[in-house]
Amino acid sequence: MNKPVQAIDTHSVMFITKRPEVIMVEGKGSWITDNNGKRYLDFLQGWAVNCLGHSNLGIVSALNTQAKKLINSSPAFYNEPMIGLSNLLTGNSCFDKVFFASSGAEANEGAIKLARKWGQLNKNGAFEIITFDHSFHGRTLATMSASGKPGWDTMFAPQVPGFPKADLNDLESVKKLVTDKTVAVMIEPIQGEGGVIPATKEFMHALRKFTKENNILLIADEVQAGCGRTGTLFAYQHYGIEPDIMTLGKGIGGGVPLAALMATDAAACFVPGDQGGTYNGNPLMTAVGISVIEQLLAPGFLDSVKAKGELLKSELLKLSAEFNLEGERGEGLLRALMLGKDIGGKLVELARDQNPEGLLINSPRPNLLRFMPALNVSEDEIRKMANMLRELLKQTA
Repeated sequence: MNKPVQAIDTHSVMFITKRPEVIMVEGKGSWITDNNGKRYLDFLQGWAVNCLGHSNLGIVSALNTQAKKLINSSPAFYNEPMIGLSNLLTGNSCFDKVFFASSGAEANEGAIKLARKWGQLNKNGAFEIITFDHSFHGRTLATMSASGKPGWDTMFAPQVPGFPKADLNDLESVKKLVTDKTVAVMIEPIQGEGGVIPATKEFMHALRKFTKENNILLIADEVQAGCGRTGTLFAYQHYGIEPDIMTLGKGIGGGVPLAALMATDAAACFVPGDQGGTYNGNPLMTAVGISVIEQLLAPGFLDSVKAKGELLKSELLKLSAEFNLEGERGEGLLRALMLGKDIGGKLVELARDQNPEGLLINSPRPNLLRFMPALNVSEDEIRKMANMLRELLKQTA
């Protein structure tokens, strides 16, 4: 007998987006369950946040153990998990210093401030940061101004000045924007919100060479593409380059609010009073971060992400061939299916609402679907997702 649908009262929740009339109440691995008992295969995972799926045992253990010991000591003091995660991150990257934050936008805001401070000290007050069309760096005023998302230039006008926009994978478009005010270039290795558009290896190499030759900082925004998502611990490692500054968010916390601003010694120029935050580096969140990074670094884990990324790519290409779509793109387990027509939103709703089990996917642009499963998703779950989507494509063909 079907469980009756429960009515929900959401009047006190501020309206910022259209949500379906269900409440998500429980999750395990790649599956999440709503208040009516319906299960969904989750290929969103909080927009690449739950990199180890729902209710990961390592994360749950880290939270429980640390909560019994120390939740918050104030950022005026060191704590053990803060130091442990900093050492883990710097020991497995090209960076020397870490500042912890609570969200990717906050980390990117910090990167902007750090670059401007570096420009004051080293480039006669240079402050402009070249970013890219269709980029997404966050929802603060500065990070919205840095983003190249259409329409954001007028949403909360006036914008914060100093973010000229270049075209991804076009070095000449970058060069044309460089002036004596240019302090940095800020780039997502894969533009996630822009439609899963990867920077090419050739472009990243040429951009790193150009920025070094012209004393310009290179900032890698890895909020979405970092923490194992592309099959390497950090996406810049996939390209074989070394940025001056990097930001992490989403996956680094595996579901809890944690982000990081990382920099080389040469770029880490903050002095007391320049940067802070009530919750930065708190032991509860950084204890979780340690669990996440240690699991990502476990022998064979990142190789499995690459292998599953290839399987997801193969399944999407099969769908593309079957339904005469326009292919797929991405890296590792951040991928998009190019639909060739504006049916993405319809497919998202059909996928969620199908019975007896739903499927959670995303359409950042109306002509494509984006997939961000847990990095430990099973091969069977990838094939199941493709079969569920196949049935929906038959309905909309």
